[in-house]
Amino acid sequence: MNDNNRYCVIMCGGVGSRFWPYSRASRPKQFLDFFGTGRSLLQMSVDRMAGIVPDENIILMTNEQYADIIREQLPQLKPEQILLEPARRNTAPCIAWAAHHIAALNPEARIMVAPSDHLILKTDEYRESVLKAFEFLDRHDAILTLGIRPNHPETGYGYIQVGEAMDGDFSRVKTFTEKPNEELARVFLNSGEFFWNSGMFFWSARTILTAMAAYAPDIEAALARGEEYYGTAQEQEFINANYASCPNISIDFAVMEKAPNVYVECVDFGWSDLGTWGSLYDNAPSHDDNGNVTQHGQNMLYNSHNNIIAVSGDKVVVLSGLNDYIVADVEDALLIVPKDEEQRIRLYVNEVRTRFGEKYL
Repeated sequence: MNDNNRYCVIMCGGVGSRFWPYSRASRPKQFLDFFGTGRSLLQMSVDRMAGIVPDENIILMTNEQYADIIREQLPQLKPEQILLEPARRNTAPCIAWAAHHIAALNPEARIMVAPSDHLILKTDEYRESVLKAFEFLDRHDAILTLGIRPNHPETGYGYIQVGEAMDGDFSRVKTFTEKPNEELARVFLNSGEFFWNSGMFFWSARTILTAMAAYAPDIEAALARGEEYYGTAQEQEFINANYASCPNISIDFAVMEKAPNVYVECVDFGWSDLGTWGSLYDNAPSHDDNGNVTQHGQNMLYNSHNNIIAVSGDKVVVLSGLNDYIVADVEDALLIVPKDEEQRIRLYVNEVRTRFGEKYL
């Protein structure tokens, strides 16, 4: 089943601030075992690609801060499979560098780009969708994304409006809308024409680099001049000197919203971006009789309903009369907020940084 022209780029440099304090800058959510399986979200992301992409064709995009954690969790990877960004510049520069790196190794490469911190509940269906996507690239010069059928008016995701159907489960993309308000999200849900943007993309190395040159010329100008260095011992030195000059922009804004050859595969494999405490609550494998979800620790809950409680270490938690809250107690930080305020956690993290510096992050 392996195809040596297939590559998978896994982005794992994010800080996961919406999961603070459970997710810390020193060990963000992609490196955590959220569900007690013995595997982190990153490890599960790599595991799912077994038999689809050769092990040596998996590339991790991260930064120096997380290199040791990655080597610890994925000791089978060779050093050249871990690319270290010298600065955070969002997904477009990250993807452009990966494409240049892979194109130098294999000009015929077909590439999947995936986040490292998503939850996939139906692994077999996921693998089938990924295989269909790679096969689609064999037939079309396309930029392809995976769209998830929405089941509620989520305001934290981007939406894809599907256009003309073609080639089985695939359709042309009509529009992208980034994080609509609740009223618009409800319109999207009821129309049946919109899918959540999963953040998983497929393209050939040639196709994405051509699109970068056309629609993100600042990024391509900064990185294309290093052509002679990609795939060599001098690559990291070139990136260190030039990467920070790339604009900070997502692949959605840089390319997906502008290119004419964008398609979507509509899929259903139990996906969540696991971006918030609420999504962790919804996808937890078990809730108690009162709807509470507990992660680690010893818990004594009285007249408390629909909470999510996450603590570190051997700690006893006693709650009484608390409903619909997030309680996260990790190391030197304690967070207690209503679940419906979870979108404000990033603001709280910024305020902690302003008052106390990086110590508690």
